[in-house]
Amino acid sequence: MRGIINNSMKSFEHGYIYDTPLSHQLLKAMRTIGEFKGRQALYARQSPEILETLRKTAIVQSTESSNRIEGITVSPKRLPGLVAKSAKPKNRPEQEIAGYRDVLAEIYTNHARLKLSTSLIKEWHRMIYKYTGEKAGEWKQKDNSIVQIRPDGRSVVRFQPVSAISTPQFMDRLVLLFNQTLDQARTDPLLIIASFVLDFECIHPFGDGNGRIGRLLTLLLLYQSGYEVGRYISLERIVEDSKETYYESLLKSSSGWHKGSHDLGPWWNYFLGMLTAAYKEFEDRVGNITSAKGAKREMVVNAIKRLPDRFTIGEVLNQCPGISRPTVKRAIALLAKQKIVRSLGKGPDAQWQRIRE
Repeated sequence: MRGIINNSMKSFEHGYIYDTPLSHQLLKAMRTIGEFKGRQALYARQSPEILETLRKTAIVQSTESSNRIEGITVSPKRLPGLVAKSAKPKNRPEQEIAGYRDVLAEIYTNHARLKLSTSLIKEWHRMIYKYTGEKAGEWKQKDNSIVQIRPDGRSVVRFQPVSAISTPQFMDRLVLLFNQTLDQARTDPLLIIASFVLDFECIHPFGDGNGRIGRLLTLLLLYQSGYEVGRYISLERIVEDSKETYYESLLKSSSGWHKGSHDLGPWWNYFLGMLTAAYKEFEDRVGNITSAKGAKREMVVNAIKRLPDRFTIGEVLNQCPGISRPTVKRAIALLAKQKIVRSLGKGPDAQWQRIRE
């Protein structure tokens, strides 16, 4: 079995990660992200109230987007209560939302004390499903496939992950080699983290929930390497917004993975692009705002930009946890005065329409 692992999972075997060429685009992205990272502490000192509002929004968006990518959806009216634990889950989707919320909260609170291990990964899987009553937290018991449904309804196997019988050894070795590679510090941590996530998805160690666990691991490992933008900007929402590119880059970089001839480049490019987008959004929201009052108004404006052309005040509130209804209404009234939006009716459920950016 040891030989199979060495020949199959080569992102961390035999220096494979170090032999992958780095493009100028990739080097530029790493330099840019490093500059963003260096400015994180400045914003934290200058704008704590703004960051707290962003943090509350990111928790809701991350929980919603990561689950929605997997087809798990709940009512927008129920979501904030579920995330805040003021509402109890009523059905299976809400139970899985609540489980994801708990893991996310653990990362936000305890990331500095958490140690990556197979036990931690299995515990997170158990937590995601703990409200469902379903047995979870163990590696898959039967082989699984990553399947694509074509427009004509036919199913096509996009990738065949590691077999169930080989999964325990693959996961043990992946975690071991990741920790060793990170400790050796011979290449940028961002490339090491991205490669770990790719190999995790190629192993696909659980019967269900692999995508969500992979995104939670991404957040944890970035935090532990000092990249904390995911605390304030939902990385999961950015992944959802670029879902087609996300899956395409995973597919390209997993091709040849079993033979140890895969190309890490496409996935590295996507991963760093996702992180760059998060930092740019973070600075757009915080960098030029001088007061908490202005910050909240700016967040309402950004939320309206993300919503469909027609929206309600309730939908804006769902996008802006921690911002009161009066604040949202004042921001919308100002936009109406500037002829950016207009009212299409009266009452609390009235629709508004975006006229221009």
